[in-house]
Amino acid sequence: MSINEASYEALLLKKALAQGNLQLTPIFFDIDVLDKYRSVSWFSLIRSNTIGRLKREGSWSLDFGISPGEKVIHVSAGDIADRLPPDEQAHWIKHLSAPAMSQNFMKTRLTIGACIDDGDTRKW
Repeated sequence: MSINEASYEALLLKKALAQGNLQLTPIFFDIDVLDKYRSVSWFSLIRSNTIGRLKREGSWSLDFGISPGEKVIHVSAGDIADRLPPDEQAHWIKHLSAPAMSQNFMKTRLTIGACIDDGDTRKW
């Protein structure tokens, strides 16, 4: 999917890069990440048409966007890091939703200097 340069997604990324603030960078999760909170009394889960909030009473809260079709939600990377305790972060990571990515490229991001046999190089 190509995104218009003036879209909110593009504007948000431009702002994040200009400010050096990757807190603004969205991360996407399958909607079922919220299932564990729906019937637990110390959590509240509320929403409008496109924005939601998960709150652990007396502790933390997390705001999120609801994508069209309501199968995916998105949260800023900084909010996941700053607002959720480690055990909750682990739960959310299990529900990460991402487009198909080059696994070899991701390996090179995880390990500095990684050498990956990825076939012969060629002109694009």
